[in-house]
Amino acid sequence: MTTSSSERGVSLGMPQLPAPAYPDDVRTRLERDAREVIARYPDSRSALLPLLHLVQSEEGHVTRTGMQFCADVLDLTTAEVTAVATFYTMYRRRPSGDYQVGVCTNTLCAVMGGDAIFEALQEHLAVGNNETTDDGKVTLEHIECNAACDFAPVVMVNWEFFDNQTVRSAKRLVDDLRAGREVTPTRGAPLCTFKETARVLAGFPDEREGAVAGGGSAGPASLTGLRLAKGETGPARVVHPREGGPQDAPRDAAPDAAPQDAVPPGYLSSHDAPQDTSASDPAHPAGPVAEEGE
Repeated sequence: MTTSSSERGVSLGMPQLPAPAYPDDVRTRLERDAREVIARYPDSRSALLPLLHLVQSEEGHVTRTGMQFCADVLDLTTAEVTAVATFYTMYRRRPSGDYQVGVCTNTLCAVMGGDAIFEALQEHLAVGNNETTDDGKVTLEHIECNAACDFAPVVMVNWEFFDNQTVRSAKRLVDDLRAGREVTPTRGAPLCTFKETARVLAGFPDEREGAVAGGGSAGPASLTGLRLAKGETGPARVVHPREGGPQDAPRDAAPDAAPQDAVPPGYLSSHDAPQDTSASDPAHPAGPVAEEGE
């Protein structure tokens, strides 16, 4: 006999906190969509990730009701669903904005101005990390590398790329989002709301006209990462958060043209030039550690 997720929760000694139920029409619609998702997998349990995106598309975050729904249709415990929903950062656990604005603060984006952008947006929007503006439009967060280092610093909105950003352009971007003005990612599909994005991530086609085509152009890729790796710090557009925001400047200026927002001479962080290592310094090769008495 098959036991329900709640029965199995009781058998494991887990406290049961009943979740509010979806209205009948919403549950019927979600069950229909869930059957379509589950049918794609040989094991229904494998459908949990897209189903979490599905319920997130309903309310803008993964609620207890949504997790209970996933447990019911997949014959899992709510503990099993919660373990997955709390592991992945793409699943929101509390109400968030129509637009998730993520600023990359990983190494290259940070030294190129990502830290300055993030700090400026916190002040501009009057929110902290993972907080939402009062109008419910924008949730700000710092994010890890999104494999776009050649277009650093990068800001993402609902996981669409806005490359080569500055403090000025990032402020303009969030102002446009809050005002309802159209914004165009530098590449990829046109921007949509977080709920619409979640449904696409659940595996359903994007039915917006022109959703696949479109997007702008990221422009030429920056060679800053390569130049930093080689120790060529002259043309690097490096900004320390306490030195103020970066300026709009041409990418990849000539090596003898010092950009306005470059780090002052003599001010180098550990990222600006690689340090000598045993691989790069033949005068100090690394060898096996000698045992005492040898």
